Amino acid sequence: MAKFTILLLIVGTVFFLSTASQSIGTPNAYASLYQTNINNFAFQQSDLLQRIEKSDVHLSSDLEKISIQIGLARDEMKRVDFWLRYLDPIAYKKINGPLPVEWETEVFEKFEKPYKRIGAGLTLASLYLEEPNVEKDSLLHLIEASLSATESYFADSTARPVQNFSHFLLCNRLYLLNLATIYTTGFECPDIERIIPELRTMMEGVNGIYQTYNQSFPNKPLPEKYTKLYEQAQMFVQQQPDDYAKFDHFAFIKEYINPLFALNQSLIRQYEVVSASFVDYSLDNEARSIFNKNLYYGQNVKGLFLRVKDEKILAEIDRIGKLLFYDPILSGNNKRSCVSCHKSTEYFTDTTAPTSLQYNRKDFLTRNTPSLINVEYNHLLMLDGKHISLQNQAKEVVSNHLELNSDQAKLLKNILSCAEYKNTFTTLLQHTPQEKEITFEHIISAITIYYSKFSYAYAPFDEAMEQNKPLPTAAVRGFNLFMSKAQCATCHFLPQFNGVKPPYVGSEFEVLGVPRDKDYKALSADEGRYGVNPSKEMMHAFRTGSVRNADYTKPYMHNGVFTTLTEVIDFYDGGGGAGRGLMIENQTLSSDSLHLSAAEKQDLLAFIHTLNEKIPFEVPPEKLPISRIKNLNARKVGGEY
Repeated sequence: MAKFTILLLIVGTVFFLSTASQSIGTPNAYASLYQTNINNFAFQQSDLLQRIEKSDVHLSSDLEKISIQIGLARDEMKRVDFWLRYLDPIAYKKINGPLPVEWETEVFEKFEKPYKRIGAGLTLASLYLEEPNVEKDSLLHLIEASLSATESYFADSTARPVQNFSHFLLCNRLYLLNLATIYTTGFECPDIERIIPELRTMMEGVNGIYQTYNQSFPNKPLPEKYTKLYEQAQMFVQQQPDDYAKFDHFAFIKEYINPLFALNQSLIRQYEVVSASFVDYSLDNEARSIFNKNLYYGQNVKGLFLRVKDEKILAEIDRIGKLLFYDPILSGNNKRSCVSCHKSTEYFTDTTAPTSLQYNRKDFLTRNTPSLINVEYNHLLMLDGKHISLQNQAKEVVSNHLELNSDQAKLLKNILSCAEYKNTFTTLLQHTPQEKEITFEHIISAITIYYSKFSYAYAPFDEAMEQNKPLPTAAVRGFNLFMSKAQCATCHFLPQFNGVKPPYVGSEFEVLGVPRDKDYKALSADEGRYGVNPSKEMMHAFRTGSVRNADYTKPYMHNGVFTTLTEVIDFYDGGGGAGRGLMIENQTLSSDSLHLSAAEKQDLLAFIHTLNEKIPFEVPPEKLPISRIKNLNARKVGGEY
């Protein structure tokens, strides 16, 4: 479809929406502003196309004019971002996609295979201008795709009923979450000099949205407390430097964005907002803070016991799950248990070696043992995203010949030979009416319930954000670096500081160029995500883990190649593997140096220290249940290796 035909369609759609609204007697200022702003954005996209068509992309002066025009289009986009991101996140990847190619890893991968999406739009166009040999056709394609996606956005029925107050509050929730996580970090703004100016433009535009919303929905308004705090947030941003590295991200989130989020959540509950969008799949309306551990859910930690709410019953499941976690009865030789690799005294990981021992007791596994703490805040599990549920992941560990090397049928028989296990699970059967007898799923569900409870502790950083507790000045500087110059926050997103960003429905994978050893003589041979999703983009890609508790979860990276956080920071500062000369065509981490000073690296460490959670670890059980099979009674708590 020709680009100008697309533009006419967009304008026609806007006109249709406007006249349709008038014909049914529901015109309002909010819908009018929505239509006007998106119409303005479409015209800016069209102007940009015309500028490119008339330009000689081999002239630096013409490229500069195109860059200026992209900036104007971005400003208009920022005025409609509030709606676009929420109402049609798929179209948004074409309008302003940050990645040229993206493999979907949203929650729907639990039901279908990942699929490829080609990105386009303003961010990629800006990045392309920096390439040595810019081609006009390629540049035009990026903007034509953006304009076409805007037309598709209007064709989507979910984008039309903007008169719905529920849509407004849900759009606003995502907007606030993105203010805390991506809008100030450069995640989708390649020109760091534009990050804060664009933030001001966006916040000004949203303030206009708020005003027109309150005119149109006097019975479901944003209260004065909210609008005043938002205006104070605007004033704060206006007074901040243009340099995002000097922007006070900590104060911005703590004093303004998190309190605004709490107010919006209360309105969602008060107005009984209902969502039909996958964007809200994981988010919890009850969360009072961005840093509440119930903000979003990535996993069903209860498994078969999902319906159980009674605290006494859950406590009994937890008790039996703990016994099983420490019981080598889960292994083929009755000498290895879950705690063999996930040591409770080491934040449920293994800090003794780069990788843990194999079942044969002499070789080592190929990957570092991930901590089980906060693992539930990932939709995809394992470093390659192989598993979609905690229960499936645990099942594979049990049956894997390199790990516990057991058989589910034999294991279940051995477990039920212990009266304590059998009696407890028999009693619990009434709470899983879909199951008529004790299954292996009951066993695994009890284990995941046990270790998941250690994911609900808070760190000093959380307490500073939520309870106004003091944080060391160096840690505040470190957080601001994390969010800006150090570029950590473009992959590690608040609040879990992992690869799950708002709206928290997907896990990100990155190619960092992790070396085989510290000499950087070769890239690690581990293919990572490619083994699950064999596409060239996923070769050597790994799921982005959490920075929380990093002080206690060494060694680092998928192969445990680094033993200190200082080494990890140096690795990123130097541009990953590609920055040190390794040939990695698909590295997603910039190969350019961050130019961090020694003092800045110390500040980053000070911040990371504040993410250590105050976890009340438990002592191991004193003994294990007795089995009627005598040779099973020689097993030791925690196993032998």
